[in-house]
Amino acid sequence: MSTPRYDESAVKVLKGLDPVRHRPGMYTRTDNPLHICQEVIDNAADEALGGYAKTIRVTLWRDQSLRVSDDGRGIPVGIHPEEGVPAVQLVFTQLHAGGKFDKKDGGAYAFSGGLHGVGVSVTNALSTRLEVEVKRDGAQHRIVFAGGDVIEPLTVTGSAAKKDSGTTVTVRPDPQYFDSPAIPHAELEHLLKSKAVLLPGLVVSLDLEQANGEFVRREWTYPDGLTGYLTEQLAGYETLTPILRGEKYAEAGDENFAPGEGCAWAFTWSLEGPVNRESYVNLIPTPAGGTHESGLRDGVFQAVKTFIEFHSLLPKGVKLLPEDLFGRCSFVLSAKVLDPQFQGQTKDKLTSRDSLKLVSTMVKSPFELWLNEHVELGRKLAELCIRAAQSRQKGAQKVEKKKSSGVAVLPGKLTDCASDEGERCELFLVEGDSAGGSAKLGRDKDFQAILPLRGKVLNTWEVDKDQIFANNEVHDIAVAIGVDAHGPADKPDLSGLRYGKIIIMSDADVDGSHIQVLLLTLFYRHFPKLIDAGHVYVAQPPLFRVDVAGSGKQKPPRKFYALDDGELGAILDKLRAEKVREGAWSISRFKGLGEMNAEQLFETTMNPDTRRVLRVGIADDVSLNTRELMNMLMGKGEASSRRAWLEARGNEVEADL
Repeated sequence: MSTPRYDESAVKVLKGLDPVRHRPGMYTRTDNPLHICQEVIDNAADEALGGYAKTIRVTLWRDQSLRVSDDGRGIPVGIHPEEGVPAVQLVFTQLHAGGKFDKKDGGAYAFSGGLHGVGVSVTNALSTRLEVEVKRDGAQHRIVFAGGDVIEPLTVTGSAAKKDSGTTVTVRPDPQYFDSPAIPHAELEHLLKSKAVLLPGLVVSLDLEQANGEFVRREWTYPDGLTGYLTEQLAGYETLTPILRGEKYAEAGDENFAPGEGCAWAFTWSLEGPVNRESYVNLIPTPAGGTHESGLRDGVFQAVKTFIEFHSLLPKGVKLLPEDLFGRCSFVLSAKVLDPQFQGQTKDKLTSRDSLKLVSTMVKSPFELWLNEHVELGRKLAELCIRAAQSRQKGAQKVEKKKSSGVAVLPGKLTDCASDEGERCELFLVEGDSAGGSAKLGRDKDFQAILPLRGKVLNTWEVDKDQIFANNEVHDIAVAIGVDAHGPADKPDLSGLRYGKIIIMSDADVDGSHIQVLLLTLFYRHFPKLIDAGHVYVAQPPLFRVDVAGSGKQKPPRKFYALDDGELGAILDKLRAEKVREGAWSISRFKGLGEMNAEQLFETTMNPDTRRVLRVGIADDVSLNTRELMNMLMGKGEASSRRAWLEARGNEVEADL
C-alpha cells in the first residue's frame, strides 16, 4: 500500500466563496434554505432598526425562489476605494465584507445582527441565481449572480425619484446543498411576524404563490409592539398580572455600557395554558436563549426576592430559585447589544457575558418600582414562587428516601453538593488539584460538585469492562456519577445518576485537550447512554483577560474575558469605540485554570448564567463510522492508521503555539 503524498501541492487554499460550498454546514443550517433567506430578511430589518425602512415585502414562489424588498437606503453601488469593484458586488461575493463592522459614531449601523460580514455572501454561494436591484441617488441599478459569480455586471436600468430608495434581492436556493429544498411556511411566517413585533409601526408582508398561480398575502404590523404580540399569544388564558412592558437603554456617559445598549421587554405569568418565551438580539431570533435571557431571569428574580424579604413572606426552610418564579412566566425580550457574540454562525444563542449584567440592570429597577406600586399583585407573585419552591423541595425529599439504601461510599476527594435534585446538580471533572481547589472555593455549593483528577486518565478504549475499575481515577468517576457501566447494553440504567450535567473542565492547552479526549473515550466506550441522553459537557474557559484601568470615581476599573482571539479583538474594538485611550488596558493570557482565583473561575467557567459549555453528542454526518473513527484514534495497534489520517487531515488542525 503506497503512502499518501503529502507535500507542498497537497496544501489547498480555498478562495472566494469556495469554503462555503465545500463546508456549507459551517456557515448555515442545511436542513432547508430558510436560514440563507433569513440573512437577506435580516439585512432589510437592520435598515428598519436604524430607522431608514418602514416596509419589508417578501414574495415566495412555488419553485422556492424568494424575493425581499425594503424601502431603506439601498446598498451602496459606487466603486469601493480599495477593492476597485462596486460595493454591492463586494457585499455578495466576498466573505467578511459588509457595512456592520464600524460601530463607531458615523458608522452605517450602530446596532445590527451582522457580525462577520458573512451572511448574504453565503446566500449567494448556495444559490443557483441571485438578483439584486437597488434604488439609490435617483437611479435604479441591477446586478445578477449565479453560484456566487457575477453573470450580469452592475448596470443602470432606469431612473428613480430622489426620495425613492431601497433594495430588492431575489434568491433561488440551490437544492443540492439542503436536505429539503422547501422553505417551511410556518417558520418563515413566524420570522417575518417577529420583525413586525420588534419594530412597532413596521409593515411586513408575505405573498405566497398558490397552486393556481395566484398569490395570497399575509401582513403584520404591531403598533403596540411586544405588548400587542404577547396579548395575542396568551389570548383566552387568565394571567396573574397585566402584561408588564418596558424598555431602557444606556445613555451617553454610562460607565458600564455603550450608548444605546439595553432592551425592551414584555412579560407576565399565567396559571394555565402554554408558556410563550421568545428572545431576540438586534432583531435576530435566539431560540436557544443565552445570556440576555439569563439577565431577564436574574433581574426579575432579584426584584421579587427583595420584595419577599422586605415583606417577610418567606416560610422558614424554603430556598427560592429563579426557575420557581419562571415556571409559568411568558415573555418577549428584545435586546440591543453593540458587539454581540453568538454561539456559531447561525446565531441561535447569545454568549456575550456583558449581556447578562446589561439586561438584569435595565429590568430590575423598573420592575422593583412596579412591585412596590402594586403590592397585592406582588404578593400573588410571591405566593406563586414560594409554592413552586415548596413543591420542588418536597419532590426532592421523596427521591432521597427512595434511594437512601445501598448507596456506594463516595470517593474521599469528591466535594459533593448540598442538593439532592439530580437533574439540577452538576459534577465538574477538574484537571489538577490546583484548579480543583479554586473550583471548590468558587462553586455554588448548593448544586455544584467537584472531583479533581490527578494526572492523565487511563485510555479505556481497549480495556475490558471488568477491568476499568482497577484504575483509581476511573473508579472514582464511576462511583461519583452513580451509574453502572456494566448494565445491559439494551437497557442501560440511569436511575442512579446523581448529576444532570457532567462537565469536563481542563486547561485550554495540549495536555488539557488530551485529558478531554481520554475522558470522552471513557464515556463513549463505557457509558454511552450518558452521551446519548445529553448529560456530558465540555467547559470552555477563557484564554484572555483584559483589565481596563479606571479614571477616578466616574469610571471604576473593569475587566473582560475572551474565549479566543476573535472575542479579544471585539473587546478591544468596543473599548476603542468608547474612546478609551490605547494603553489604558492590559491583556493577560491564562496558561491554565490554576491561574484563576475562585471568583474568576466561577464567573467565567462555572456560573450557569455566564459560562460557555459545549454539550457532547455524536454527529450524524461524521465521515467515518464513529466507532471506527474512535478505534483508529485511540486503538493501541492503530499507529499506522493514525499517521495516514494525520497526513491527509493534519492541515485542518488549528495549532495553539
